[in-house]
Formats: sequence, C-alpha cells, structure tokens
Amino acid sequence: MTSVEFEARIAALWVFPIKSCAGISVTQAVLTPTGLAHDRAWMVVDAEGEMVTQRELPRMALVQPELVHSGTGVTELVLHASGMVALHLPAVSVQADSPQAHPTTVRVWDDAVPAFDMGPAASAWLTEFLGESLGPLRLVRFDERHKRVASRKWTQGVEALNQFSDGFPVLVASTASLDELNTRLARQGMGAVDMRRFRANLVLSGVHAHDEDRVGVMTIDTDTGPVQLNPVKPCPRCPIPNIDPDTGISAPVVSDTLQAYRQDARVNGAITFGMNAIPLSGVGQTLHVGQVVSAPWSF
Repeated sequence: MTSVEFEARIAALWVFPIKSCAGISVTQAVLTPTGLAHDRAWMVVDAEGEMVTQRELPRMALVQPELVHSGTGVTELVLHASGMVALHLPAVSVQADSPQAHPTTVRVWDDAVPAFDMGPAASAWLTEFLGESLGPLRLVRFDERHKRVASRKWTQGVEALNQFSDGFPVLVASTASLDELNTRLARQGMGAVDMRRFRANLVLSGVHAHDEDRVGVMTIDTDTGPVQLNPVKPCPRCPIPNIDPDTGISAPVVSDTLQAYRQDARVNGAITFGMNAIPLSGVGQTLHVGQVVSAPWSF
C-alpha cells in the first residue's frame, strides 16, 4: 500500500534582498544555488564589517528594498523608508576589476567573507535613517565568486551555498503554522501577526500546522522540470519575530507564546518555526505561487 504523501501549494514567495530589512513578495522567483535569486545578496555592516540586524537595530524592518527589472534582469536596488528620499543603487553583480568595485571583508556570524562596499551614499542613507548608535553603517554586496558553505552536519555532506542568509539557502514555513500561532495569541487577547515576522522564502498552504517539520525531500513540478528541496534543519528563533514589521517596535509576546509549544529536541530544545532547506536539483528553474509541492513523510 502506498503511503499518503504530504501535498501542499506555494502560497507565497518572499525575497529579502538586504539581510534583516523588509522583504519583497513576488509571484515567481528563480532558484539559484544560494536560494531564491537576489535573496540576502546585500547586508548592512558596521565600520568594522560586522553584520548588523534587527537584533541591534529594529528599525531595519522599516527599510523597504525594491528591485528594478529591465530586459536584462535586475538593474537597480532602491532603498525606501519613511521620511527619506529613495536611494537608487546599481544592482548588477560587481566585477572585481570594475571601476566601481570596492572590495572589503565582512563577517556574517562566524564567517569572514569577501564583499563589495556599495559606497558612501548608501552609508550616509542608512546611518541617517537607522541612527549612529553603532557608528557609521555600510551596505555591502556578497562576492558571488566566494563559496559560503552551509553546515555539512545538517546537509548530510551536500555542498549547499549561502550568500548572507543565516546558514541555509531557503526557509520554508506554512500558513497553517502561522494560523496555529495566531490562534494561541488570540486566546491571550493579542492581535494576529503575519508571516513577515518569520522571513520565510517559501510559504506553503493546504497542510496542517508544522507539517513542514516532518517531511523529506520536497518536489515542486515547474513548467520546465522538477525542483527538489531538502528540509534539513528546524529554524531556531531569535527575538526578531517579536518586532512589528510596520513599526519596528518589539514586544515579547510572540517568543513567549512559541516557548509554550515549539521547543525542538533536534536543536537542543530551541524554539523553532519553519524549516531550513537546501536545493538538491532544479537550480535555474522558476518557482511560481500556486505550484504543487509534494514530499514523503519523515518522522
């Protein structure tokens, strides 16, 4: 007898061009070796090149990137924020020998990686909006020639690549998991939160809460061939989901609520929401909202 498989649909796709800033909801996205195209390709750093996130500066949630497309692909990265003039920056991949290249080395968690500084205008814009509590801020773009490899402990030896994501190329969550959290918040008299707080790339519908935690390799049938994503590690949660993406104000209710039911022994009891996944096949294929996702159960 054939076991019933997990089956879902892609409800939403999100790209976060600048690590820890607001995301962009898209109807389709190309899968690359490092995740969805342009995801976490840029990062804010301090004067010493250390990564800066909403953990230190919650107002980063209010910085809204825009990717401007032309016939040749994405040509501009535009930064928007309340009270600020939009800042237009070139989005084409920087070549190391080009006149505009400003190579630097930055740190994302424990990894020192090569990057390109996006220049003084970006630095001034970010520092003005986000404040000077950490000194001058800079915007950098990941050097795509560098291989930043995910933890092989979790990828079962597969070489999975990242740009500035925390540690894995794709984050998967489901609308049902969010609904479960919001049901629990409502019981406490608290308002609902949305998926932006969890910064997932691939949001699934048509499943039960946290089914994404319990599946094997996910297959997505695209128009030009299948994509396979392997969920390899539950995503431990820091305080960022407590930050309201519309105000930049933090309150502990989300973390406190998750603490009651989302401790995961696979990550030493950490509070988790969503699964980190890696591409096994289908790099170069285009994912669309509405596509079917199937997988075997893995308990």
